[in-house]
Amino acid sequence: MSADDSDDQQDPLWDADLDAFDAAEPMSLFTALPESGVSLPPPDELDDAQLTEKLWQVIHALTLFGTFLHSTNHLSDRELYELLWSELLREPAVLLPGNPSYSYHIDIIGSGSEEDNNLRLKYYADEMERQQWLEEWPEDGLPEREDPPYDRDRLLPQSEFRDLPVM
Repeated sequence: MSADDSDDQQDPLWDADLDAFDAAEPMSLFTALPESGVSLPPPDELDDAQLTEKLWQVIHALTLFGTFLHSTNHLSDRELYELLWSELLREPAVLLPGNPSYSYHIDIIGSGSEEDNNLRLKYYADEMERQQWLEEWPEDGLPEREDPPYDRDRLLPQSEFRDLPVM
């Protein structure tokens, strides 16, 4: 058997995962969460304490759908819940909650827009990434580096800690 032959062989589990992904009907988390018992009241109906409690309930419920948030430290609890409620949870997504090797990631600043790039460089990028950006895009300059105003990301559930099937 040559090296090229091994490239042609597919992992049956990988094939099954791809088939499941292709067969799945995209649905919004805004629909899926209430169907699982998590209400999503409008942000303006919640005081700050209620909103923070609801936000964390939603964050933890998202893990049941294999969904994980990233880059949230620049937003207050209210700003994050409002963004999730009004936009991000409403986007159709392929959800495979029964497959622990699949996860859906929502990077709050992952759109690639100029605003998101500036937020990443300002709050999240390390010095090496900032210098690489400056080398590639010298005309853009760099925003001043600041610590994010909130400290939530280190507490967010992570996909690598999901239970994976034993092989």
